[in-house]
Amino acid sequence: MASEKDMRNIGEAHPMKSGDGLYSYSNNSYFQVPESLHLINYSSLWCKLGSRRELERVLSFKNWRDIINAAKQIVGEAIVESLDILKFSPSTTIRVADLGCSVGPNTFFAMENILEAIELKCQNQGLHSQIPEFQVFFNDQTSNDFNSLFSSLPPNRRYHSAGVPGSFYSRLFPNRSLHIVYSSFSIQWLSRVPKKVEDRSSPAWNKGRIYYLSAADEVVEAYSAQCAEDTARFLQARAQEIADGGLMILIFPARPDGIPHSQLSANILFDMLGFCLMDMAKKGIVSEEKVDMFNLPVYHMSDQELEAAVERNGCFSIERMERLRPISSTLQSLVSTRHRAQAISFHVRAGMEDLIKAHFGEEILDQLFDSFSKKLEQEYSLVESAGRSAPNLCAVLKRKTMNC
Repeated sequence: MASEKDMRNIGEAHPMKSGDGLYSYSNNSYFQVPESLHLINYSSLWCKLGSRRELERVLSFKNWRDIINAAKQIVGEAIVESLDILKFSPSTTIRVADLGCSVGPNTFFAMENILEAIELKCQNQGLHSQIPEFQVFFNDQTSNDFNSLFSSLPPNRRYHSAGVPGSFYSRLFPNRSLHIVYSSFSIQWLSRVPKKVEDRSSPAWNKGRIYYLSAADEVVEAYSAQCAEDTARFLQARAQEIADGGLMILIFPARPDGIPHSQLSANILFDMLGFCLMDMAKKGIVSEEKVDMFNLPVYHMSDQELEAAVERNGCFSIERMERLRPISSTLQSLVSTRHRAQAISFHVRAGMEDLIKAHFGEEILDQLFDSFSKKLEQEYSLVESAGRSAPNLCAVLKRKTMNC
Protein backbone atom coordinates (compact mmCIF):
# COMPACT_ATOMS: atom_id res chain seq x y z
CA MET A 1 0.00 0.00 0.00
CA ALA A 2 1.02 3.61 -0.52
CA SER A 3 2.69 5.40 2.36
CA GLU A 4 1.18 8.43 4.09
CA LYS A 5 3.75 10.62 2.33
CA ASP A 6 2.88 9.18 -1.08
CA MET A 7 -0.80 9.80 -0.46
CA ARG A 8 -0.21 13.45 0.34
CA ASN A 9 1.49 13.92 -3.03
CA ILE A 10 -1.42 12.83 -5.21
CA GLY A 11 -1.91 15.26 -8.09
CA GLU A 12 -5.17 17.14 -8.47
CA ALA A 13 -7.55 16.78 -11.39
CA HIS A 14 -9.31 19.78 -12.88
CA PRO A 15 -12.65 20.71 -11.31
CA MET A 16 -16.01 20.95 -13.03
CA LYS A 17 -16.81 24.23 -14.80
CA SER A 18 -17.61 26.70 -12.01
CA GLY A 19 -20.19 29.46 -11.66
CA ASP A 20 -23.65 29.56 -13.18
CA GLY A 21 -22.83 30.60 -16.74
CA LEU A 22 -23.92 29.08 -20.04
CA TYR A 23 -21.47 26.15 -19.87
CA SER A 24 -21.28 25.77 -16.08
CA TYR A 25 -21.54 22.38 -14.41
CA SER A 26 -24.46 23.47 -12.25
CA ASN A 27 -26.46 24.44 -15.33
CA ASN A 28 -25.54 21.57 -17.64
CA SER A 29 -24.51 18.41 -15.82
CA TYR A 30 -27.08 15.64 -15.87
CA PHE A 31 -25.88 14.83 -12.34
CA GLN A 32 -27.14 18.18 -10.96
CA VAL A 33 -30.89 17.73 -10.96
CA PRO A 34 -33.49 20.30 -9.88
CA GLU A 35 -35.46 19.15 -6.83
CA SER A 36 -38.74 20.25 -8.35
CA LEU A 37 -38.63 18.06 -11.47
CA HIS A 38 -41.19 15.60 -10.16
CA LEU A 39 -43.66 18.49 -9.80
CA ILE A 40 -43.41 19.69 -13.40
CA ASN A 41 -46.52 19.66 -15.54
CA TYR A 42 -45.05 18.51 -18.84
CA SER A 43 -48.10 19.48 -20.86
CA SER A 44 -47.33 23.15 -20.21
CA LEU A 45 -43.55 22.83 -19.99
CA TRP A 46 -42.80 23.91 -23.53
CA CYS A 47 -44.43 27.33 -23.23
CA LYS A 48 -42.99 27.92 -19.74
CA LEU A 49 -39.41 27.24 -20.77
CA GLY A 50 -39.71 28.92 -24.12
CA SER A 51 -37.15 26.84 -26.01
CA ARG A 52 -36.34 23.34 -27.18
CA ARG A 53 -32.91 23.71 -25.55
CA GLU A 54 -34.40 24.19 -22.08
CA LEU A 55 -37.01 21.49 -22.60
CA GLU A 56 -34.36 18.95 -23.58
CA ARG A 57 -32.24 19.84 -20.58
CA VAL A 58 -35.15 19.23 -18.22
CA LEU A 59 -36.14 15.98 -19.91
CA SER A 60 -32.55 14.76 -19.66
CA PHE A 61 -32.47 15.77 -16.00
CA LYS A 62 -35.65 13.76 -15.42
CA ASN A 63 -33.83 10.52 -16.20
CA TRP A 64 -31.09 11.40 -13.71
CA ARG A 65 -33.77 12.24 -11.14
CA ASP A 66 -34.92 8.62 -11.52
CA ILE A 67 -31.37 7.49 -10.69
CA ILE A 68 -31.28 9.70 -7.60
CA ASN A 69 -34.61 8.34 -6.38
CA ALA A 70 -33.44 4.75 -6.91
CA ALA A 71 -30.24 5.48 -4.99
CA LYS A 72 -32.22 7.15 -2.18
CA GLN A 73 -34.12 3.93 -1.56
CA ILE A 74 -30.97 1.78 -1.54
CA VAL A 75 -29.08 4.20 0.72
CA GLY A 76 -31.99 4.50 3.13
CA GLU A 77 -32.39 0.75 3.40
CA ALA A 78 -28.64 0.25 3.87
CA ILE A 79 -28.48 2.76 6.71
CA VAL A 80 -31.50 1.26 8.48
CA GLU A 81 -30.19 -2.29 8.04
CA SER A 82 -26.41 -1.87 8.42
CA LEU A 83 -25.42 1.27 10.33
CA ASP A 84 -24.38 0.28 13.87
CA ILE A 85 -25.95 3.32 15.52
CA LEU A 86 -25.84 1.76 18.99
CA LYS A 87 -22.03 1.66 18.78
CA PHE A 88 -22.02 5.42 18.90
CA SER A 89 -22.63 7.30 22.14
CA PRO A 90 -25.96 9.18 22.34
CA SER A 91 -23.92 12.35 22.72
CA THR A 92 -21.90 11.62 19.58
CA THR A 93 -22.28 14.04 16.71
CA ILE A 94 -22.88 12.00 13.57
CA ARG A 95 -20.39 13.11 10.93
CA VAL A 96 -21.11 12.62 7.25
CA ALA A 97 -18.79 13.50 4.35
CA ASP A 98 -19.63 13.94 0.67
CA LEU A 99 -16.46 13.34 -1.35
CA GLY A 100 -16.49 15.07 -4.72
CA CYS A 101 -19.48 17.26 -3.88
CA SER A 102 -18.98 19.71 -6.78
CA VAL A 103 -21.28 22.77 -6.61
CA GLY A 104 -24.71 21.32 -5.75
CA PRO A 105 -27.61 20.97 -5.53
CA ASN A 106 -27.47 17.17 -5.58
CA THR A 107 -25.09 17.04 -2.63
CA PHE A 108 -27.73 18.76 -0.49
CA PHE A 109 -30.44 16.29 -1.56
CA ALA A 110 -28.14 13.36 -0.82
CA MET A 111 -27.18 14.66 2.62
CA GLU A 112 -30.81 15.27 3.55
CA ASN A 113 -31.73 11.74 2.45
CA ILE A 114 -28.92 10.27 4.56
CA LEU A 115 -29.89 12.25 7.67
CA GLU A 116 -33.55 11.24 7.29
CA ALA A 117 -32.49 7.59 7.16
CA ILE A 118 -30.32 7.98 10.28
CA GLU A 119 -33.23 9.53 12.16
CA LEU A 120 -35.45 6.64 11.08
CA LYS A 121 -32.79 4.21 12.30
CA CYS A 122 -32.73 5.95 15.70
CA GLN A 123 -36.52 5.79 15.95
CA ASN A 124 -36.57 2.11 15.02
CA GLN A 125 -34.18 1.43 17.88
CA GLY A 126 -36.21 3.38 20.42
CA LEU A 127 -33.92 6.39 20.51
CA HIS A 128 -36.67 8.95 19.88
CA SER A 129 -35.31 11.39 22.44
CA GLN A 130 -31.70 10.82 21.50
CA ILE A 131 -31.55 12.00 17.89
CA PRO A 132 -27.93 13.11 17.47
CA GLU A 133 -26.60 16.33 16.07
CA PHE A 134 -25.22 16.15 12.54
CA GLN A 135 -22.14 17.60 10.92
CA VAL A 136 -21.69 17.43 7.16
CA PHE A 137 -18.37 17.91 5.38
CA PHE A 138 -18.38 18.91 1.72
CA ASN A 139 -15.18 17.84 -0.04
CA ASP A 140 -13.81 18.51 -3.48
CA GLN A 141 -10.61 19.70 -5.13
CA THR A 142 -9.10 22.93 -3.79
CA SER A 143 -10.07 24.69 -7.02
CA ASN A 144 -13.73 23.69 -6.74
CA ASP A 145 -16.24 26.56 -6.68
CA PHE A 146 -16.96 26.39 -2.94
CA ASN A 147 -18.37 29.93 -3.04
CA SER A 148 -21.22 28.77 -5.26
CA LEU A 149 -21.71 25.68 -3.13
CA PHE A 150 -21.99 27.46 0.21
CA SER A 151 -24.02 30.36 -1.14
CA SER A 152 -26.73 27.84 -2.05
CA LEU A 153 -26.79 25.86 1.22
CA PRO A 154 -30.40 25.10 2.26
CA PRO A 155 -31.42 27.77 4.80
CA ASN A 156 -33.34 25.28 6.96
CA ARG A 157 -30.73 22.53 6.98
CA ARG A 158 -30.54 20.32 10.05
CA TYR A 159 -26.75 20.04 10.12
CA HIS A 160 -23.59 22.00 10.77
CA SER A 161 -21.54 22.30 7.59
CA ALA A 162 -17.89 22.70 6.64
CA GLY A 163 -15.81 22.56 3.48
CA VAL A 164 -12.83 20.23 3.20
CA PRO A 165 -10.71 20.95 0.11
CA GLY A 166 -8.30 18.34 -1.19
CA SER A 167 -8.00 15.12 -3.17
CA PHE A 168 -10.00 12.21 -1.79
CA TYR A 169 -7.18 9.92 -2.88
CA SER A 170 -5.35 11.10 0.25
CA ARG A 171 -6.25 11.52 3.93
CA LEU A 172 -8.76 14.28 4.63
CA PHE A 173 -10.06 13.61 8.16
CA PRO A 174 -8.77 12.44 11.58
CA ASN A 175 -8.77 8.77 12.53
CA ARG A 176 -12.20 7.19 13.14
CA SER A 177 -13.91 10.58 12.85
CA LEU A 178 -16.58 9.80 10.20
CA HIS A 179 -19.70 7.68 10.44
CA ILE A 180 -20.89 7.84 6.83
CA VAL A 181 -18.92 8.65 3.69
CA TYR A 182 -20.84 9.34 0.49
CA SER A 183 -19.49 9.85 -3.02
CA SER A 184 -21.58 10.24 -6.15
CA PHE A 185 -20.25 10.23 -9.73
CA SER A 186 -16.71 11.09 -8.64
CA ILE A 187 -14.47 8.04 -8.27
CA GLN A 188 -14.43 7.40 -12.02
CA TRP A 189 -12.00 10.35 -12.12
CA LEU A 190 -8.43 9.10 -11.73
CA SER A 191 -5.83 10.98 -9.71
CA ARG A 192 -3.82 11.38 -12.91
CA VAL A 193 -3.45 10.12 -16.46
CA PRO A 194 -1.44 6.85 -16.38
CA LYS A 195 2.25 7.65 -16.90
CA LYS A 196 2.77 4.93 -19.52
CA VAL A 197 0.05 6.43 -21.71
CA GLU A 198 2.08 9.66 -21.99
CA ASP A 199 5.43 7.94 -22.53
CA ARG A 200 6.45 7.89 -26.20
CA SER A 201 8.78 4.94 -25.57
CA SER A 202 6.06 2.83 -23.96
CA PRO A 203 3.86 0.28 -25.78
CA ALA A 204 0.99 2.03 -23.97
CA TRP A 205 1.65 5.42 -25.62
CA ASN A 206 -1.82 6.48 -26.75
CA LYS A 207 -0.90 8.28 -29.97
CA GLY A 208 -3.84 9.73 -31.89
CA ARG A 209 -6.36 9.13 -29.12
CA ILE A 210 -7.43 10.84 -25.91
CA TYR A 211 -8.99 7.80 -24.22
CA TYR A 212 -8.61 4.06 -23.90
CA LEU A 213 -11.58 3.04 -26.05
CA SER A 214 -10.37 1.54 -29.36
CA ALA A 215 -6.80 1.77 -28.07
CA ALA A 216 -4.19 -0.97 -27.74
CA ASP A 217 -4.53 -3.48 -24.92
CA GLU A 218 -1.52 -1.91 -23.22
CA VAL A 219 -3.41 1.39 -22.93
CA VAL A 220 -6.45 -0.25 -21.36
CA GLU A 221 -4.16 -2.13 -18.96
CA ALA A 222 -2.43 1.11 -17.97
CA TYR A 223 -5.76 2.76 -17.20
CA SER A 224 -6.93 -0.29 -15.26
CA ALA A 225 -3.69 -0.34 -13.24
CA GLN A 226 -4.01 3.37 -12.42
CA CYS A 227 -7.58 2.81 -11.30
CA ALA A 228 -6.51 -0.09 -9.07
CA GLU A 229 -3.77 2.05 -7.52
CA ASP A 230 -6.14 4.98 -6.92
CA THR A 231 -8.88 2.78 -5.50
CA ALA A 232 -6.37 1.22 -3.09
CA ARG A 233 -5.38 4.70 -1.89
CA PHE A 234 -9.02 5.74 -1.60
CA LEU A 235 -9.95 2.70 0.49
CA GLN A 236 -6.82 2.97 2.63
CA ALA A 237 -7.60 6.59 3.50
CA ARG A 238 -11.26 5.89 4.24
CA ALA A 239 -10.38 2.84 6.38
CA GLN A 240 -8.48 5.17 8.69
CA GLU A 241 -11.14 7.89 8.72
CA ILE A 242 -14.36 5.88 9.16
CA ALA A 243 -15.36 4.66 12.61
CA ASP A 244 -15.92 0.93 13.16
CA GLY A 245 -19.41 0.03 11.95
CA GLY A 246 -19.61 3.14 9.77
CA LEU A 247 -20.73 3.05 6.14
CA MET A 248 -19.37 4.19 2.79
CA ILE A 249 -21.80 4.73 -0.08
CA LEU A 250 -20.37 4.92 -3.59
CA ILE A 251 -22.44 5.79 -6.67
CA PHE A 252 -20.53 5.85 -9.93
CA PRO A 253 -20.64 4.74 -13.57
CA ALA A 254 -19.19 1.22 -13.59
CA ARG A 255 -18.84 -1.33 -16.34
CA PRO A 256 -21.07 -4.37 -15.72
CA ASP A 257 -19.10 -7.62 -15.59
CA GLY A 258 -18.88 -9.15 -19.04
CA ILE A 259 -19.73 -5.90 -20.83
CA PRO A 260 -16.90 -4.57 -23.03
CA HIS A 261 -15.67 -1.00 -22.64
CA SER A 262 -17.06 -0.22 -26.10
CA GLN A 263 -20.65 -0.66 -24.89
CA LEU A 264 -20.60 2.14 -22.32
CA SER A 265 -22.15 5.36 -23.56
CA ALA A 266 -19.66 7.57 -21.68
CA ASN A 267 -16.74 5.79 -23.34
CA ILE A 268 -18.32 6.29 -26.74
CA LEU A 269 -18.79 10.01 -26.02
CA PHE A 270 -15.14 10.47 -25.03
CA ASP A 271 -14.03 8.55 -28.12
CA MET A 272 -16.12 10.88 -30.30
CA LEU A 273 -14.59 13.89 -28.59
CA GLY A 274 -11.14 12.52 -29.39
CA PHE A 275 -12.15 12.03 -33.02
CA CYS A 276 -13.18 15.70 -33.19
CA LEU A 277 -9.84 16.81 -31.74
CA MET A 278 -7.91 14.69 -34.25
CA ASP A 279 -10.04 16.11 -37.05
CA MET A 280 -9.06 19.60 -35.90
CA ALA A 281 -5.41 18.49 -35.87
CA LYS A 282 -5.68 17.26 -39.48
CA LYS A 283 -7.06 20.67 -40.43
CA GLY A 284 -4.16 22.41 -38.69
CA ILE A 285 -6.36 24.04 -36.06
CA VAL A 286 -4.52 22.31 -33.22
CA SER A 287 -1.18 20.57 -33.06
CA GLU A 288 -1.32 16.80 -33.61
CA GLU A 289 1.48 16.46 -31.06
CA LYS A 290 -0.67 18.23 -28.49
CA VAL A 291 -3.50 15.79 -29.15
CA ASP A 292 -1.07 12.88 -28.78
CA MET A 293 -0.10 14.15 -25.34
CA PHE A 294 -3.67 14.73 -24.12
CA ASN A 295 -5.58 11.94 -22.38
CA LEU A 296 -8.65 11.97 -20.17
CA PRO A 297 -8.09 10.85 -16.54
CA VAL A 298 -11.30 8.80 -16.40
CA TYR A 299 -11.80 5.05 -16.07
CA HIS A 300 -14.96 3.00 -15.59
CA MET A 301 -14.06 0.04 -13.42
CA SER A 302 -16.14 -3.13 -13.40
CA ASP A 303 -18.05 -4.57 -10.47
CA GLN A 304 -15.38 -7.24 -10.25
CA GLU A 305 -12.57 -4.67 -10.09
CA LEU A 306 -14.27 -2.93 -7.17
CA GLU A 307 -14.85 -6.22 -5.36
CA ALA A 308 -11.19 -7.16 -5.82
CA ALA A 309 -10.02 -3.79 -4.47
CA VAL A 310 -12.24 -4.12 -1.38
CA GLU A 311 -10.96 -7.64 -0.77
CA ARG A 312 -7.32 -6.54 -1.06
CA ASN A 313 -7.92 -3.71 1.38
CA GLY A 314 -9.56 -6.02 3.91
CA CYS A 315 -11.13 -3.31 6.08
CA PHE A 316 -14.61 -3.24 4.53
CA SER A 317 -17.42 -5.65 3.81
CA ILE A 318 -19.70 -5.13 0.81
CA GLU A 319 -23.24 -4.83 2.14
CA ARG A 320 -24.96 -4.09 -1.18
CA MET A 321 -24.16 -3.63 -4.85
CA GLU A 322 -27.03 -2.67 -7.12
CA ARG A 323 -27.46 -1.21 -10.58
CA LEU A 324 -29.36 2.05 -10.95
CA ARG A 325 -31.49 2.12 -14.07
CA PRO A 326 -32.85 5.43 -15.36
CA ILE A 327 -36.45 5.18 -16.50
CA SER A 328 -36.55 6.06 -20.18
CA SER A 329 -39.29 8.49 -21.09
CA THR A 330 -41.25 8.81 -24.32
CA LEU A 331 -41.27 12.54 -23.56
CA GLN A 332 -37.81 12.71 -25.13
CA SER A 333 -39.45 12.04 -28.48
CA LEU A 334 -40.81 15.59 -28.26
CA VAL A 335 -37.31 16.88 -28.89
CA SER A 336 -35.22 16.40 -32.00
CA THR A 337 -32.02 14.37 -32.12
CA ARG A 338 -30.16 17.60 -32.79
CA HIS A 339 -31.29 19.13 -29.52
CA ARG A 340 -30.56 15.95 -27.58
CA ALA A 341 -27.05 15.98 -29.06
CA GLN A 342 -26.62 19.63 -28.07
CA ALA A 343 -27.70 18.84 -24.50
CA ILE A 344 -25.13 16.04 -24.22
CA SER A 345 -22.46 18.28 -25.70
CA PHE A 346 -23.19 20.95 -23.08
CA HIS A 347 -22.99 18.31 -20.37
CA VAL A 348 -19.59 17.00 -21.54
CA ARG A 349 -18.30 20.54 -21.92
CA ALA A 350 -19.33 21.38 -18.35
CA GLY A 351 -17.21 18.49 -17.09
CA MET A 352 -14.25 18.75 -19.45
CA GLU A 353 -13.85 22.42 -20.41
CA ASP A 354 -11.22 23.37 -17.83
CA LEU A 355 -9.19 20.24 -18.57
CA ILE A 356 -9.20 20.92 -22.32
CA LYS A 357 -8.58 24.65 -21.92
CA ALA A 358 -5.51 24.02 -19.74
CA HIS A 359 -3.93 21.89 -22.48
CA PHE A 360 -5.10 23.46 -25.76
CA GLY A 361 -6.17 26.98 -24.80
CA GLU A 362 -9.60 28.57 -24.68
CA GLU A 363 -9.81 29.56 -28.32
CA ILE A 364 -10.66 26.04 -29.61
CA LEU A 365 -13.54 25.32 -27.22
CA ASP A 366 -16.51 26.64 -29.22
CA GLN A 367 -15.38 25.03 -32.45
CA LEU A 368 -14.54 21.73 -30.75
CA PHE A 369 -17.88 21.33 -29.02
CA ASP A 370 -19.82 22.51 -32.06
CA SER A 371 -18.11 19.73 -34.03
CA PHE A 372 -18.75 17.30 -31.16
CA SER A 373 -22.45 18.16 -31.12
CA LYS A 374 -22.74 17.54 -34.86
CA LYS A 375 -20.97 14.19 -34.60
CA LEU A 376 -23.27 13.20 -31.75
CA GLU A 377 -26.27 14.02 -33.88
CA GLN A 378 -24.93 11.87 -36.73
CA GLU A 379 -24.22 8.89 -34.47
CA TYR A 380 -26.85 9.38 -31.78
CA SER A 381 -28.34 5.92 -32.19
CA LEU A 382 -25.00 4.41 -31.12
CA VAL A 383 -24.94 6.47 -27.92
CA GLU A 384 -28.60 5.76 -27.21
CA SER A 385 -28.15 2.02 -27.65
CA ALA A 386 -25.13 1.94 -25.34
CA GLY A 387 -27.01 3.97 -22.73
CA ARG A 388 -29.36 1.04 -22.12
CA SER A 389 -26.65 -0.98 -20.35
CA ALA A 390 -27.40 0.69 -16.97
CA PRO A 391 -23.78 1.52 -16.09
CA ASN A 392 -24.49 3.30 -12.80
CA LEU A 393 -23.67 1.31 -9.69
CA CYS A 394 -24.53 1.89 -6.03
CA ALA A 395 -22.18 0.09 -3.63
CA VAL A 396 -22.55 0.18 0.16
CA LEU A 397 -19.45 -0.78 2.17
CA LYS A 398 -19.25 -1.25 5.94
CA ARG A 399 -16.14 -0.60 8.04
CA LYS A 400 -15.17 -3.80 9.81
CA THR A 401 -14.40 -3.79 13.53
CA MET A 402 -10.72 -4.52 13.21
CA ASN A 403 -7.36 -2.83 12.97
CA CYS A 404 -6.25 -2.39 9.38
